[in-house]
Amino acid sequence: MPPHNEQLQPTPFEVASPPEQPKPEHKTSRSWVIPALGGLLLLAVLVVFWLPSQVADQELSTADSAEPTEAAGAGATTTAKTPAPATSDSTPWSDAQAAKLRKEAQDVLAELLEIQFALEERGVSQWAANEFSAAAELAGGGDELYKQRQYLEAKSRYEQALEKLQALEQTIPALVNEQLNIARQGIEDTEPETVASALELASLVEPENAELVELQARAARLPELIPLLSGAQEMETAGDLAVAEQQLKQATAIDPAHQRAAQELSRVSSAYVNQRFNEAMSEGYNHLDQGRYQQARKAFKQASQLQKGSAEAASALQEVATAEQGSRLGSLKRKGQAFEQQEQWQQAVTAYEKAQAIDSNVLFVQQGLQRSRERAQLDKQLRSVIDEPKRLADARVAAASEQLLRDARIIEPQGAVLSGQVIQLEKLLRQAATPIAVTLQSDAETEVIIYKVAKLGRFQEKELTLRPGTYTAKGTRTGYRDVLQRFTLSHDNAPAPVLIRCTEQI
Repeated sequence: MPPHNEQLQPTPFEVASPPEQPKPEHKTSRSWVIPALGGLLLLAVLVVFWLPSQVADQELSTADSAEPTEAAGAGATTTAKTPAPATSDSTPWSDAQAAKLRKEAQDVLAELLEIQFALEERGVSQWAANEFSAAAELAGGGDELYKQRQYLEAKSRYEQALEKLQALEQTIPALVNEQLNIARQGIEDTEPETVASALELASLVEPENAELVELQARAARLPELIPLLSGAQEMETAGDLAVAEQQLKQATAIDPAHQRAAQELSRVSSAYVNQRFNEAMSEGYNHLDQGRYQQARKAFKQASQLQKGSAEAASALQEVATAEQGSRLGSLKRKGQAFEQQEQWQQAVTAYEKAQAIDSNVLFVQQGLQRSRERAQLDKQLRSVIDEPKRLADARVAAASEQLLRDARIIEPQGAVLSGQVIQLEKLLRQAATPIAVTLQSDAETEVIIYKVAKLGRFQEKELTLRPGTYTAKGTRTGYRDVLQRFTLSHDNAPAPVLIRCTEQI
C-alpha cells in the first residue's frame, strides 16, 4: 500500500490558509463474511507497514500547513494543497532531516518578512523600488523551491533576499541624512519645492528623526523669509544699504539658523559701515577745506567710531589738529601784525602770547613777541610822561624823559602814533626847560622857603623864574602858625601872584 505523503504546491509569498487534511476513504460492502476477513487482513498489513510512515507524513503535512508563505511584495493567498504520493525512499530519518531544513528556511523567512514589513512601512517602494523588487523576486524563487520541498535551496534564496533587504535597511540612515541635507541646502537656496520633497521623503522613511521638526519649522518660514532676502538684494543693487541691512536683520530674526542670510547680513553690514565711513571722511575733508575745523573733527571722529583703529581716520584727525593749529597761529599772526600796524602794542603782545602758548618755536612768534614787548614798554613810558607833563619839573624826570625821547627818535619805521608822541614829548620838554616868571608876595616878617628850589627869607615881594611845574612854598614866623602854599606854573596860563605870610598867632 503506497503512503499518502502531501506534495507542496507553488504558492505566492503570503501567509497561506491551512490546507485541508486528506481523509481516508472507507469502502463499505453489503457482504459481511468475506469482506470482514479481507478487512482484518488489510488492517494487519496497515498496522505493520503503512501506519508508521503515515504518522510521520501527517506531522510534516501539519507543519507545512501552518508555516508562513508570504513572499516580499506578493499579495495573493494559497489554495488548498492537494495530497501527493510520497516517494518510495521516504524514511523517518529523511523526514526528520526535511523537517529540520524546513524549520531553518521558515526562520529565515520570518526574519525576511519582518524586515519586509518594516521597509514597506518606510515607503521603500518610493526610494528603492528596483532593489526591493529584486529582493522580492529572490523570495518568490525561494517560495517555489520551498513548495517543491527543496528546503535547503529555498533557505539559500531567502537568505539572499534577506541580505538585500538588510542592505536596504542599512542605507536608511544615509538616505535620511541625505534628504535632510538636501532640505537644509534647499532652505539656504530658498527652494521650497525641493525642501518639501526632501522633508516628505525623510519623514516617510524616518518619521521619528529629531531634526525633522526643526527643519519643518524652518521650511514653514520660507514664504516669509524669501521676500526679505530678495528685497535686500534689490536694495543693495540700488545702493540703499541701510534698507538692505534692515531687511536682512528681519530675515535672520525669522530664521536664525539660515547661514546665507547671516552671511549676507555680515557682508551688507560691513559694506554699509564702509559706506558710512567713506561718507564721513568725505564730509570731514570738505569741512577741513572750508576751514570748519569743529565740523571736520566731528565727522572724522564719527568715521573712527565706525572703523575702530582706522589709521586713515586717525591721520585725518591729526590733519585737523595741525590745520587748526596752523590756522590759529596764522590768525594770531595776522592779528599781531594788524595791532602792530595800528601801534596797539599791548594788544599785539597779547596776540603773540596766545600764539606762543600754541607753539613757542615758531619764528614769527618769537620775533613778534620781542618786538611788540619793546614797543609796548616804550609806548607805556611815553604815555606816562605825556599824560603827566608836570612831572617834568623834576630834573631827574626831565632827564629820563629826554633819554626816552632819544630812544623814540631812532625807531624805524615810525608810525603816526609814535611820531605824534615824539613831537608831543619834544614840546613838553621844551616847555619844561623854559622858565616862567612868577611874583611872590609876603609881609617882610615871614620866612619863605620854596621846596626843592631855594630859601627866600623875608620879603614883601619877589619875582622868580621857575620851570613849569607844581611847587610848594612854606612860610614860618615866630609866634605864628606855619603856612603852606602850593602853586602850579604852566605856559598855558600866566601865573597869578603867590601870597605867603603867617597871620594866625599861636
